[in-house]
Amino acid sequence: MTQDELFQQMKHPNPHLRERAMLELAEIRDETTIPRLVSILGDEDVVYRRAAVKALGVIGPDAAPAVVEPLLHNDNVTIRSSCAKVLAQIAVNYPDVSLPTETLAGLKIALNDPNPVVNIACAMALGEIGVPALDILIETLKTTDNVALAVAIVNALAAVGNSRGAEVLTALVNDESTDTYVRESATSALSRLELVNKYKRS
Repeated sequence: MTQDELFQQMKHPNPHLRERAMLELAEIRDETTIPRLVSILGDEDVVYRRAAVKALGVIGPDAAPAVVEPLLHNDNVTIRSSCAKVLAQIAVNYPDVSLPTETLAGLKIALNDPNPVVNIACAMALGEIGVPALDILIETLKTTDNVALAVAIVNALAAVGNSRGAEVLTALVNDESTDTYVRESATSALSRLELVNKYKRS
């Protein structure tokens, strides 16, 4: 199949065919593939857009620099949030590969995006990136007055599941000046963390 045919197949109603097209695209890609996939991130067609996010996630760390710029500077909210989702997918698909410093720096800035769809997607992406993103998550949690973002960060810290995150969550739970909603989220995040760790130990 040519690239053009594979791009068409990414719109296919059958998820298996879409999946196959993504994997093939990642294999036969050339210098036009990543920019072309990035250009679909704002597409009206949700299926096509999600397929582009996943395909960039399959391509992996090489695709990261291409989405940081639009994540920070595009006027379209859909494109910005799709870029954050791409970075989350890359982190899930390549857990052992460190993402470039620019990627983390970009996500850190985008955590303050005025649009909740974007900043919450960034918090989730940082949660998937894990330990390298802990400083950014913890620092933002201390400085933000955005409750929805704070809750997203609490959940991201639980997703990272390491002892530093657990300490921060414990401090939140015990701090009576913390917003009630954030405290409740921290409480349930902690109990999820304990379950995960118990499960890992058993």
